[in-house]
Amino acid sequence: MSKHPLLTSILVIVAVALLSQCYFTVHQTQKAIVLQLGEPLSEVYGPGLHFKLPFIQNVVYFDSRVLDYEARSREAFTVDKKAIVLDNYARWRIINPLQFYRTMRTIPGAQARLDDVVYSQLRALVGAYTLTQVVSSHRSAIMKEVTDKVSELMKPFGVEVLDVRIKRTDLPTENQRAIFERMRAERERQAKQYRSEGEEESTRIRSDADRQKALILAEAAREAQMERGRGDAQAAGEYARAYGKSPDFYAYQRWLEAMRKSFRENSKMVLSNETPLLNMQK
Repeated sequence: MSKHPLLTSILVIVAVALLSQCYFTVHQTQKAIVLQLGEPLSEVYGPGLHFKLPFIQNVVYFDSRVLDYEARSREAFTVDKKAIVLDNYARWRIINPLQFYRTMRTIPGAQARLDDVVYSQLRALVGAYTLTQVVSSHRSAIMKEVTDKVSELMKPFGVEVLDVRIKRTDLPTENQRAIFERMRAERERQAKQYRSEGEEESTRIRSDADRQKALILAEAAREAQMERGRGDAQAAGEYARAYGKSPDFYAYQRWLEAMRKSFRENSKMVLSNETPLLNMQK
């Protein structure tokens, strides 16, 4: 062998290549099938080390864990003719890799098929209930029935569907705008009603306050007039008693009062000595 080192190296490389083509390993999260010239063999391989024929056989691996699939949002109609947008997802797994490969080939292909089946079942069941029932009271029952039917339909493809759920239910954009406009109109109507009721109450309160003000002022004016009358009467009585005691003083007081009213500041008058006003001082 020392005489032909190049040949020895080539033989070692060929042996290693042949050996690497004779075995394969399957991870614990996977299952595998062996294809011979493109046709799948009947055996499904679990986790571990396995052997195959080199070059004419190759291995296809499948994930044996539970897989999630997010479906695209689609519209459906309820029994009361209401449009609703369904946003759902599904949890599934491959239970028969051999059947799965023969029917679906790949996971994206299985997801496309699953999307169609789930949507058709959802649309059929949603169409049997009202919008309120779909959103609230019958939602769990619908999901369970959809899961059972979809799982039954997908079994021939080597797939088991564990759960189908509606994540969110929305109204179409056109319906959302219409509902928003109705809500805004209703709020504006309520606001106008509240403002009208407020203005009516304000007018009533102001009218009542004005009425009470008028009553209070009238009562105050009446009492003031009565007080002034009593004061004037008392003053007149006092004047009468005072003037009755001295008539001359009363006449003189009246004369002074007449003089004050007759002679203003810088006033000039020409009077004779026989004027009654001047005669009062005698």
